[in-house]
Amino acid sequence: MRIDVITLFPDLVRVPLGLSMMGRAQQQGALDLHVHDLRDHGLGKHRQVDDTPAGGGPGMVLKPEPLFAAIESLPPGGRLIITSPAGKRFSQATAQHLATTDHLIFISGHYEGIDHRVIEHFQAEELSLGDYVLTNGAIAAVVMIDAIVRLLPGVLGDELSAVEESFGPTGLLEAPQYTKPADFRGLPVPDVLLGGHHGKVAEWRAAQSLVRTRANRPDLLKE
Repeated sequence: MRIDVITLFPDLVRVPLGLSMMGRAQQQGALDLHVHDLRDHGLGKHRQVDDTPAGGGPGMVLKPEPLFAAIESLPPGGRLIITSPAGKRFSQATAQHLATTDHLIFISGHYEGIDHRVIEHFQAEELSLGDYVLTNGAIAAVVMIDAIVRLLPGVLGDELSAVEESFGPTGLLEAPQYTKPADFRGLPVPDVLLGGHHGKVAEWRAAQSLVRTRANRPDLLKE
């Protein structure tokens, strides 16, 4: 998968996506990541990329000229995504869908957002991490890319890891996990996990998944 990211802060993308599994995904060839500095397409000697909002208001808006130039400099055919709190909510289902795409282009929103003509002209999708606002859309882009790339074949060490987890086939949260020692400071691992009976373990995990979802995300049960 090729992913291009257009941002004013390239290091906010390169550094975290160069570590751990995302770094290995690039080394293995599963992820072909290209990070582009929007200021390379800025206007004038000061490489201007933003201006005041039309109609007045606070803050600054990313200009269309640099964004059009940055997008048009990339290989054609990529699926364009804008990170924005005004977008549709990103979910595990969204990640699974986008993981089937060969080429994604992320534009990280910033300031008061981007000139809407970019979205209209390129028919871009707006995606949001949730009902809150970040100081920089590059952070949201990194989170989305991580969620997508980990689903690509060969990226996770155990392919079941992407199945037996929260928001998997059941749509519920994952059951609590434990490891050694069996007893730590009087806090024991549940006996059922130590008995070696896989059927009973599966039943326990299914029940605990429901309990955890009811406590932390009851909205998932309604859905």
